[in-house]
Amino acid sequence: MKRILLAAALGLAFAGTASAAALTYKIDPNHTDVVVGWSHFGFSNPIAHFGKVDGTITYDPAKPAASSVQVTIPLSGLNSHVPDFDEHLKSADFFDAEKFPTITFKSTKVEAAGEKKLKVSGDLTVHGVTKPAVLDVTINKIGEQPMAKRAAAGFDASTTLKRSDFGLGKYAPNVSDEVSIRITTEALVPKPEAKK
Repeated sequence: MKRILLAAALGLAFAGTASAAALTYKIDPNHTDVVVGWSHFGFSNPIAHFGKVDGTITYDPAKPAASSVQVTIPLSGLNSHVPDFDEHLKSADFFDAEKFPTITFKSTKVEAAGEKKLKVSGDLTVHGVTKPAVLDVTINKIGEQPMAKRAAAGFDASTTLKRSDFGLGKYAPNVSDEVSIRITTEALVPKPEAKK
């Protein structure tokens, strides 16, 4: 009887370790949005969305410091819901999307910051300029995505940046230099590759 109980205890311990193992997830662009907001002369607070996000998230719940994030945001996914304004933002006045077609973020450090909270530091490259950025992250859910039938992870994140740090300071301070960034993302463990 003792052997059976010991075997059961070891099995439970192993199962707990397995569920807490680090997994690498592929960002689902259909359930990911990057929202940037700013003040326009103090009268309004417009926003723009960046879709088509691509990247990977490695998350280790047992050891957050072993986690990492790598993301690419194509400027082709920029959408303010005002087509003329989108073209202006993509022009040389701002992002110069023809010369710098993507925004990238690569983490350099991940720290636990409380229950279901992380602090993710990394290198953000916008408009050809790389600066450090820190994201305050909330872990929404880790588990099986019921439609995909695969392991999934969901996170929200936020930060505030100065656009002038990246050479995008046109019209400041009338159009605020500081911009708020909110991110929501769902990511899935990739499907196993089909055997050849």
